[in-house]
Amino acid sequence: MATRPLRVAFIHPDLGIGGAERLVVDAALGLQNLGHTVDLYTSYHDPKHCFEETRNGTLNVHYLVPPFPRSLNGKFHILFAHLRQLHLTACLLRRKAYDVYFVDQLSTCVPFLRLLGHTRVVFYCHFPDKLLANGAFVEGNLVKKNVGFLKWLYRLPMDWLEEVTTRQADVILANSKFTARIFKSYFPSIGQTPQVVYPGINIHAYETNVDYSDPDIVAVTSSRPTLLSLNRFEGKKNAMLALQAFALLKSRRPDLSDIRLVLAGGYDPRLEDNVNTLNQLVQCAQSLSLSYNTISPLLIPPDAAHHVTFFPDPQVLFLLNFTTSQRTALLLSSNTLALLYTPANEHFGIVPVEAMACGIPVLACDSGGPTESVLDPDFGADTSKTERTGWLRPPTAGAWADALLEIVSLSVAERETISYHAKKRARVLFSMDAMASGLNDAIVQTMNMGRVELLGSAGTLVVMLLGFLVAYLAGPFIPPLLDRF
Repeated sequence: MATRPLRVAFIHPDLGIGGAERLVVDAALGLQNLGHTVDLYTSYHDPKHCFEETRNGTLNVHYLVPPFPRSLNGKFHILFAHLRQLHLTACLLRRKAYDVYFVDQLSTCVPFLRLLGHTRVVFYCHFPDKLLANGAFVEGNLVKKNVGFLKWLYRLPMDWLEEVTTRQADVILANSKFTARIFKSYFPSIGQTPQVVYPGINIHAYETNVDYSDPDIVAVTSSRPTLLSLNRFEGKKNAMLALQAFALLKSRRPDLSDIRLVLAGGYDPRLEDNVNTLNQLVQCAQSLSLSYNTISPLLIPPDAAHHVTFFPDPQVLFLLNFTTSQRTALLLSSNTLALLYTPANEHFGIVPVEAMACGIPVLACDSGGPTESVLDPDFGADTSKTERTGWLRPPTAGAWADALLEIVSLSVAERETISYHAKKRARVLFSMDAMASGLNDAIVQTMNMGRVELLGSAGTLVVMLLGFLVAYLAGPFIPPLLDRF
């Protein structure tokens, strides 16, 4: 523990609903519970689309509205993300001083926080943005997208900026060994080896009593056997895999007529990917002759309104923007047979850990972070069959349907054994206490570094300062300028 409570500021671009946002919220809670003073700064926060701790006063959130949009006609997302963070940084530096800054996702602000704020910075890497933008990882290899010359030219300075600003962080953390390996391979100029601090979860949140008479919970729970998928409605999350495997399971086991699939996750009508993904899932359910309902604790967005159906007992439930209580109820329900985690090459994946904390078997892809969190003796884990916490399989409907056949056929004793080892593993490695301890060590490490020295490269400093000044001074003129497009 630090010798004294520290003042810590978190900088995160969008406090919505997602794995990165959940990590930031839990990290802030963990340090706050250790006695540190914590503030969260963000360029976007919608009380109707966020985690409860950022809405109910548990955490101190500062929403600084930027003069820049998220994109221009659906393009230039990363450019505007940098500008929005520079605006956030300019506002932040005029406020009270902090002992350390915690930055994740975007590193643009790091040099300014160090030099102008005279403060050490911890940077948490979920995954390098240049790899997310330029391709996809398949079994650890980058499969590059075919992009035109203009897109390549546009990304070139953005990728350079990410590497050179990340390099200025005093301590760099990564969410998994997988991410740390990729970071070292694709950021060759950065000498630091990221320290792994696994995302943690609030174990006690899954030990609470659930009010199953609550109308919101009644709307999503059922006495029927349930397969559960928790992910944002994004194409890369590949929820289609769960839907196709579910249909294949039902065709192989006609006696499982009462089993259902719940596809739940964050849905933002501002994002074209979310809209398209939901459309594709609904169309797939229709083509597979699966009855479905689409519900949301919030008002159904206009673009999703045509999906609203009212089958009395649907085989598939699309749950948009679930509440914390709904998620907890689904995870703790004795009728939930397994958690289906569909993303391949996921950087870490907090949802499998949440499921293990509730004693639910996990079915996940055999790549990325879940290979570190989920124990599967068939996958080569150095463990016995009795210590299994889940199944790791290739992302094909056939392989997943095979695993689901094993899962639905588990005896009561086998299910209890998996539940015991899953809960134990979640508590030992992935609790909020374990994460808070790792983060506390990191901020103490930065404090022990002493005075912030001047940046080594004067040229880099000049370029960044110019960018900072342009973003700060041009801010008021951007909206009317964009109105002309």
